[in-house]
This record gives sequence, structure tokens and C-alpha cells, in this order.
Amino acid sequence: MTNTSQKISQGKSTYISQGEFAVESSPNVTISTILGSCIAACIWDPVAQVGGMNHFLLPNGPQTSEEGASSFGANAMELLINTLTRSGAQRKRLRAKVFGGAEMYRGLTDAGTRNVKFVLSYLEREGIPCDAQSLGGSQARRIEFTPASGRARQKLVEDAHIIETVPKISPSSDVELF
Repeated sequence: MTNTSQKISQGKSTYISQGEFAVESSPNVTISTILGSCIAACIWDPVAQVGGMNHFLLPNGPQTSEEGASSFGANAMELLINTLTRSGAQRKRLRAKVFGGAEMYRGLTDAGTRNVKFVLSYLEREGIPCDAQSLGGSQARRIEFTPASGRARQKLVEDAHIIETVPKISPSSDVELF
């Protein structure tokens, strides 16, 4: 449909990627994504039986509605929450489950750690209880979320492990000219 905005399901399953989110109230729809250092926040209203999931890359970015802004934490969270309230959810009843924030590239970036700190502090600041979390580590995750019920499932992706990016230099007295 579109690469940086809300996804509308066409059947029983909706896949979202970085910078996207989906909101749904049908009990037969599952929203899924695959995460490394990114975060997915699964937020729902158990009374209205409506919920959604976002997938953001970094905690900070542009504070505008420019294309790509939903790839950043604050924008992604606000877009999801605002769409939920327009879909019948009440902010005071929202609940959350959060996933991701793995260290996929050792020595290159601390994006996963920064994402974890951001999402937990955001939920606390906004008064949204976090019922479950699977954050950090060094493996990618596949997340499946049933928004109407708030049920979430996680499967670790076995073939996506931490990648060592800092070269190991062995001591040598040789000089190499190039």
C-alpha cells in the first residue's frame, strides 16, 4: 500500500516493515514484523478491542510529518496512538507490549540500547502500562500480534545473530606499505 504510513489489512495477516504501523479491530487479523535493533510497540485497548503495532528504527529524528518521520520513536508512537483513539480506543485504557532493541552489529552502533531506553521511558511518561517486554539481546525476532485481543507471540530468528564489526587486529611487527 504505502511504505511509511498506516497499513490496512487485506486479509487475515498484515506485515509491517520499518516506518510503518497498522491498526485493526478484527479478531481474525494478525499483524507481524521482523526486528533487529528496531522496536515494535504493540498497543491495544482491551475494552474497545482495537489495537495496533508500529516498527521504528531510532528513537529520535525529524519532528515533522515528512516522509520517513514514522521511522523515529516519538513520531511512530504518536501516529499509532492517535490512530487508535480515532478507531475507538481510549488513551486511559491503552496497554502495551514491546519487542526488539537487539545488538545486531557489535561495536558499530548502540541503536538497540537507545531504542529500549526510549520506548520504556515513553510508555512510563505517557502512563501506558507495559504488560510484557522482550528487549535487548543479540538475536532478531519475529513478532505476531493480534490487536483485538492484545495477544503477542515472539519467535527468535535463529539465523540472525550478532555481527562482529570491529576488526580484531593481531599484533605484528610487519610493516605493510600500500
